Amino acid sequence: MATNTDVNFYFDPVCPFAWMTSKWIRIVQAQRDYHVDWRFISLRLINSHIDYDSHFPAEYLAQHTAGLRLLRVASAAREEHGREAIGPLYEAFGARVMETWPDEGRAPGWQGAPDLVADALAEAGLPTSLVDALDDTARDVEIQAESDEALALTGKDVGTPIVHFEPPEGVAFFGPVISRLPDEDQAGTLWDHVIGLARFPGFAELKRSLRERPQLPSFGVAAQEAGRTEDWHAGSRRLKK
Repeated sequence: MATNTDVNFYFDPVCPFAWMTSKWIRIVQAQRDYHVDWRFISLRLINSHIDYDSHFPAEYLAQHTAGLRLLRVASAAREEHGREAIGPLYEAFGARVMETWPDEGRAPGWQGAPDLVADALAEAGLPTSLVDALDDTARDVEIQAESDEALALTGKDVGTPIVHFEPPEGVAFFGPVISRLPDEDQAGTLWDHVIGLARFPGFAELKRSLRERPQLPSFGVAAQEAGRTEDWHAGSRRLKK
C-alpha cells in the first residue's frame, strides 16, 4: 500500500460516476496538495453473483467485462511501473471511454479494445506492450482482492467509486455520486461537506436514486447541460429489482 496517502480512490474505468467523481477529486487534490492512490474495484467481479440478462440492460455485461480487462492492464502497469503510473493511465482511459460522443457503430465492449488501450498507454507514457495484459485472467485474483478490500470499508451494497480519506484509520464511503463537475470554487466546499458528514460516527446513508445522466460526452450531455433524470435503482439502470 502506498505510504503518506491522503485518499485511496477505488475505481472501475467504465463507471461514469466514478469518472465524474475522479475529475472532482483531481481538482481537490491540486488545491489541497493531497496524495491520491488510485486503486481497483471491478464492477464485473463484485456483480459476479448477478444474472446480467435479467437484472441489467443488454450492454452492461460487455461494458463491465471491458472494465475488468482495463483493470488487468492497470494491474500490469502498476506491477512494472509503480503506483504513480495509475493516475495518468486512468485519466487516459477516461479520455477515451467517457469524453467521446456516443457511436452506435461501436461493438459491445469497445471500451476494452486493444487499439484504444494502446493509445491510452502511449498517452500515459507507458509501453504499449502492456496491452497484452487485457486477457491475463491471472490478474483477476489481485483485482478481486482489491475489490474485496474496498467493500470491506463500506459494506457490500455499494458501487463505484469508493473513497477512503486518511487511510487506514480515516473515513470511507461510496461516492459521492455526482452528475455535474463542480467548479474550482465549489470543489473544496463540496469536499469539506462530504468529509464532515462522513466523519460523524452515526452517519450511514444519504441517498436518492433519481439521477441526472452524467454531464459527459459519452452520455450525449454537453458541458453546462443537465442530463435527463432517470431512476438508477441500486446504482444502475436495472431492468428489475
